[in-house]
Formats: sequence, structure tokens, C-alpha cells
Amino acid sequence: MPVRRPSATELQQAAREIGLDLGDADVASFLALMQGQLDAYDVVDGMVAPLPEVRYPRSSGVRPAPSDNPFGAWAVTAHIRGAAEGKLKGKRVAIKDNVCVAGLPMMNGATILEDYVPEIDATIVTRLLDAGAEILGKAVCEYYCASGGSHTSANGVVENPVMPGYNAGGSSSGSTALVMADIVDMATGGDQGGSIRIPASYCGAVGLKPTHGLVPYTGIFAVELTVDHAGPITRTVADNALMLEVMAGPDGLDPRQRGALGQPYTQALSQGVAGLRVGLVPEGFATAGAETEVDDRVREAAGRLAARGADIRETSVPLHAAGAAIWTPIFLEGATDLMMRGNAYGTNMKGVFLESLLDAHARWRDRAGELSDTLKLGILTGHFMSSRNRGRYYGKAQNLNRLLTADYDRALSQADVLLMPTTPMATTRLPSAGASREEIIGRAFEMVGNTAPTCLTGHPAISIPVGKTSDGRPIGAMLIARHLDEMTLYRAAAALEACYRQE
Repeated sequence: MPVRRPSATELQQAAREIGLDLGDADVASFLALMQGQLDAYDVVDGMVAPLPEVRYPRSSGVRPAPSDNPFGAWAVTAHIRGAAEGKLKGKRVAIKDNVCVAGLPMMNGATILEDYVPEIDATIVTRLLDAGAEILGKAVCEYYCASGGSHTSANGVVENPVMPGYNAGGSSSGSTALVMADIVDMATGGDQGGSIRIPASYCGAVGLKPTHGLVPYTGIFAVELTVDHAGPITRTVADNALMLEVMAGPDGLDPRQRGALGQPYTQALSQGVAGLRVGLVPEGFATAGAETEVDDRVREAAGRLAARGADIRETSVPLHAAGAAIWTPIFLEGATDLMMRGNAYGTNMKGVFLESLLDAHARWRDRAGELSDTLKLGILTGHFMSSRNRGRYYGKAQNLNRLLTADYDRALSQADVLLMPTTPMATTRLPSAGASREEIIGRAFEMVGNTAPTCLTGHPAISIPVGKTSDGRPIGAMLIARHLDEMTLYRAAAALEACYRQE
């Protein structure tokens, strides 16, 4: 069936949208000239585009009743049994609801995508199933993943399973809650500003943001290509390393990837930290909103590593303090352009494009009033600044990112891993039902100062629980390593975990 041709009036309107003033004769001329080009569109429209194969049968997804959904963490429950054998045999897994699972609804936390069902499995889903995992459903995530808190999803609030009534962190809120409630053994997360590590810190989980591009993003709802990361959330470092072994490596489809192969990360777990240089980053302590108790416990964690033979040294990353500011134009303008204007795909990239998702997500333009306040704020700022400033601040921030990356690289030439609090504060109380917009947004972004910078630089970073505050709230310590050096990261993380195993 031919694609729809424009009328003269429609073409004149389209011309005005791009700054062209066409007379009637011009419109008639261009209409005739366009026909050959539109004939090519007819050819494309009549062909069948290849999509990844769906290999495993599954039940249809069910939205659980509140009584069957502790902590509000499930978006959809289902059952998909993977291969009979593999590294993850017997492991129960939840998939964050920004990830495509064929036949299961994918809301990405948004009313806009309600009832959308993708027809493919994301690469990481196929890999988990190939390794013998058993997928039990989709975990709630925040509205288009635009929140570090667990109170902005159209699915409802996700409660912290360790501290009910408190924030579970976001945007991988449901994934982390299901893991820490022992409903699943592991879950996928996504991280564009801290969305794996923040909930890990708030709930006491182990959450890894891998090196940018190590884990394929094919079949995952994109936010901004240069900061998109997917990674594992687990209760233990060993399970985290095992899950990354399965998820990592090129899939030949994702243009974010640089061809780096996965490694046998579990082999690093027993190496200990004797002689390992651990750099305490002073710029990561006593930051805005920091709790003294959090800072103290992370410094205490460094002392415990020293007792195991690590060489603890102060290692400054001067630009870390400006990292979240540099991240802001990239995240806001990039997400506004790619995720919103470009329907989570945009152009100028290769990879798997889901036409069904392009169509479903495009509905936001007619339903923008339904967007969360966090997303409204983000795209208001992103659109205003990019449209009024010709994109110069996005470009300048990407230029500054090279300096930030070099600053981390310099620090990591002096230390094998860097250490700081994951979040400046431990989990906070969830906003009440009648909370103001100011409180809702404040609770969503107050904690990103330490996590956002490494989303820009692409360095791998992991959050490890290092005890609790005096009132029982989990505290997370963040370790950062060189690009593609997850082996050293897991070596240090396993040793740090061992320091707290008996508590």
C-alpha cells in the first residue's frame, strides 16, 4: 500500500515548520519532484524488516492485585523458563519495565505506553534465558526512568522492603525492591544518572553500572545514547559478577558498544585486596544534603579494607564536584531530543528499531499532560535551553566531559579503585499523597551528585552495602574502576562485602 502523499496545503505547512516560504507554484513543483522519493518510501514500506528471534515460550503477563504485589514492585508477573542448563540455572529474575520482553506489556512507568506489548526480547533477556534463568515478570520503574526516587511511576509508589514507608530509590525501584524482598535472586537495572546504584544504596543491594557499552542496550528504551547503561542488581557480589558474565559483550547490533568482550568476573571474587590501592575521593564526601553518619560509615569501610591489606590513600578528583552540573545539560537536552522528540530512537545510529514502539511512544505529544512532574520539568528545561541556545550547552557539556573523564583517568592512575558514598544520604521517607510538586521533585533528584558523573565518563561503578544508620537505614559505598576493569572492581567489592558478612 503506498505511503500517504501530502496535499498542497500540508506541504506548505511542513515548509513553514522548517522556515521555508513557498508560493503555490513552488509547492506544485516540489510536490512533483517528491514523487520519486516517496516511491522509495513505498518500497521500504512493502518490505519486512528483520527483528531478533524470540526463542522461549512464555505465559502472558498479569498485572497483580495489590495483595499479590508486596511493596508495589511488580508491573507484570509472568513465567518464562530459560534453558535447561547454564550459569543462571535456578536463578529467579525480574526484568526492569524499560526492557522489551516479547508478549509482555512494557509501560516504562508511563501511562503513555499502557497496553503496549513489544514483539522482541532485548538482547540481555535472551542472554539471561540462554543461561538458564527463570524470568518471573517485569519490575516497576519510574516514569520514563526520570527519577532517583521511587514515587513517580504511573504504576504507583514502590516501598523500600528494608524500611517500609521509605524511598526504595529509582529509577530501578521495583527491580531492587524485589531483590531485597527475596522475591527474586537478581534483576536488571538501567542507569543514566544513578538509577541502578541509588536504589542499591537505599535498599542495601549490590548494584553495578558497567563500563559504558559493555552490556548491549538493544531492546531497551533509550534515554540518551551517551549515558545509557544496563546492569545487574543482586543481593550479593558473587551473584552480581555471575549475572554480568551472562549480560556482557557485544551483540553486533548496539552501536554504543565498542566490541569489548565480557570476562570471567567471578574469578576475581577470591583475590582479596592485599596491595590494592583504594583512593578515598574527598570531593565525594560532605556534599549537599550529606548525612554525617553516611560519610563516617564509608570512611570506616575504607578502614576495614585497610585491615585486609589495602593501601588506602586520599585521591582527589577535582572535577567530580562539578560532575552533576556537567551531566545536567547532557541528560536534559539529550533526553528531550532522543527520548521525546526522537521517540527513543532518533536518527544517526544503527541498531534494532522497533516500529511498534515508535508508534506507541509518539502518543506523548497528544497526552503530555499525563507526564510525571519530574519528566515535565526535565523536558521543559531541555527544550527551552536547546531551542533558545542552538544546542551550545549540550555541546559545551560534552566538551567538558572530556576533562571530567581525564580527571577520573588521572585519579585511577594513582589508585586501582576509587571510594566514596553512593548517595550523600540514606533513604528518606516517601512523599505523602498530597505532597507538593517541589517535594516530589526534590525527593527525585537530591541524591545524584556522586552517581551522575560516572554516567558521563563511562567508568564502571558499583554500590555495596556498608551497614546501616543508627535508625536502620542502609548505607551504600560506591567503588569506581578504570574502563573495562570490572575484574578489579569485583575484587574490591567482594572484599568489602566480606567485611560486613557477619553483621
